[in-house]
Amino acid sequence: MSATTGVPPGTLRILIVDDETIVRDSLAAWFRQDGHQVDVAEGGKDALRLVSAGRYDMAFLDIKMPGMDGLELQSRLGAADPELSIVLMTAYASVETAVKAMKNGAYDYIVKPFDPDDLSMLVKRAAEHRSLRAENVRLKKSLDSQAAPPPLLGASPAMQHVVDLVATVSASDSTVLITGESGTGKEVVARAIHAASPRRYNPMVVVNCGALPEGILESELFGHEAGAFTGARGRHKGKFESAEGGTVFLDEIGEVSPKVQVELLRVLEEKVVTRLGGTAPVPVDFRIVSATNRDLQAAVKDGSFREDLYWRLNVVHVHIPPLRERPEDVPVLAEQFLAKFAQSMSRKPMRFSPEALEALAAYPWPGNVRELQNAVERAVVVGRNDVVRAEDLPLRVTQAPAGGPGPGSLAEAERAHVLSVLDASGWNITRAARVLDVDRVTLYNKIKKYELKKPESAG
Repeated sequence: MSATTGVPPGTLRILIVDDETIVRDSLAAWFRQDGHQVDVAEGGKDALRLVSAGRYDMAFLDIKMPGMDGLELQSRLGAADPELSIVLMTAYASVETAVKAMKNGAYDYIVKPFDPDDLSMLVKRAAEHRSLRAENVRLKKSLDSQAAPPPLLGASPAMQHVVDLVATVSASDSTVLITGESGTGKEVVARAIHAASPRRYNPMVVVNCGALPEGILESELFGHEAGAFTGARGRHKGKFESAEGGTVFLDEIGEVSPKVQVELLRVLEEKVVTRLGGTAPVPVDFRIVSATNRDLQAAVKDGSFREDLYWRLNVVHVHIPPLRERPEDVPVLAEQFLAKFAQSMSRKPMRFSPEALEALAAYPWPGNVRELQNAVERAVVVGRNDVVRAEDLPLRVTQAPAGGPGPGSLAEAERAHVLSVLDASGWNITRAARVLDVDRVTLYNKIKKYELKKPESAG
């Protein structure tokens, strides 16, 4: 009899291997009475032939058989089908044999004579075990797909270098410092590192260091005990504790105050935190990935950033070049964003017109990848058909000077871009900061730096 497929839910495919006819027939009758499908074999060769012809859920193997014994057959069946649940049977109980069978991966070890009720319960437990194992595999695949960050697309040698470096550093636990202008995708790279690391099934906790005042940042990072400060009514776990076994991503690390820098250095070196208002050190297990758009080496020289912390964070340095330095990546990224937004908005597959691609290629993208993503999203929203035209893109893209922004281009382009986003958002600081991929404090500093004025019409 050969193994069958397409069995009803709850039905197992069971193989019984025993040189005694009465044992084979009795077991087969009991299992069939419980609704399972059963095949029998009187020796190892027949069993191997059946397993090679079809899949089984369980196999009951007698240990004492002429020719190939049960332990050898267990090894060969396990190699042929690692998912097979194997139960060893014997009339002569031996602790040594039982231990060997279990070490070789047997699901269970039973002694003759058998109780039909005990066998039914054994098969039921085995079925539940297989179901849980299959569910774990499905969950693992689901977690892998959900944890996967957006792909680090780019045809440029610079981005390929970033991709290679991410693949290399992900396997280690070394701290990583990611640098690059605002909007280049530093958090995407951080998530790629975490998703490819052995810590990927544990949390990745993101902390925007530039968006929180010193006192609140301390509480967020290290936690606090009840009564540590006004309003602290209960114990609060900090980000380092919340990220147990995972990764802490410290964005805008260059904005951290000198006091918090000292505390961060201690946590990094000792791998323990002391909650605000507490005295007991709490061991923590985490990996640090940090990012900044500041020149930290210059900050070390002017004394605003601790040199020892800088070197502790900068074990591996990943620099993401601005989009204007890798123009060959613009069409690749634009196509990715176009497919993403068309799908999320339930649009048909879309493409760029030659004029739209020409405009995208000519623009310097002072806001980097975030600005490009914003421009493509707008085009999908306002576009009337499946072809993105140049007029669907923001005016700043289609009306950019042919020669770029001109002398002093970086500062002038940044000023123009910030002003453009502010105007487009009606000077809503929260919305504009989100589009620019910066925190509100950074945006206020840009407004002050470039002496930008809110028009009266903006309210």
